[in-house]
Amino acid sequence: MRYADDCNVYVRSEGAGRRVMASLERFLRKRLRLKVNRHKSAVTRPWKRTFLGYTVTPDRRPKLKVAPGSEKRLKGKLKQIFRRGRGRSLGRVIEELTPILRGWVAYFKLAEVRASFERLEKWIRRKLRCLLWRQWKRPPTQLRELCNRGLDRERASASAYNGRGPWWNARASHLHQAVPNRWLERHGLVNLTHEWRRLQCPA
Repeated sequence: MRYADDCNVYVRSEGAGRRVMASLERFLRKRLRLKVNRHKSAVTRPWKRTFLGYTVTPDRRPKLKVAPGSEKRLKGKLKQIFRRGRGRSLGRVIEELTPILRGWVAYFKLAEVRASFERLEKWIRRKLRCLLWRQWKRPPTQLRELCNRGLDRERASASAYNGRGPWWNARASHLHQAVPNRWLERHGLVNLTHEWRRLQCPA
């Protein structure tokens, strides 16, 4: 026999919440012989709780959104792919990212707030640009690649020899110009916001 081990109950006041909590605990203990985990249970504001990876905004009319913990878990999973990707082509890395990103967006398609999708998009793009910069390794190669991608030689040289690390360069304007968002998408990167909108408004 299976039991639902996670649920949220919404009421109008903290007092009502405490009464409902006590009533539920009695029912579960006496009728079902189950014990409530007090460390995971609480009477608190809805936007301070998560349910199945979602939470809500603190607005008068709350909106469903992706919980911060869900974003963090996805980043942890993707970091493993980025670490393995240092010796592989960007296309192979994006190919490995694609099913994970599509599955994640499909799960969170009910979210009404797009901020999580936009934040993750920026972070993923920066990680991919960082990966490219690491693959180019030395300033002469970085200079050549930047020139090949449309930067004038003076700017490309200043960028390649700026002495900054890959993560800093991944956010700089020279790498955004050399590796624009549309280039990443042409190579298969899922646009999370567009995919989320598409799933919300199926044809």
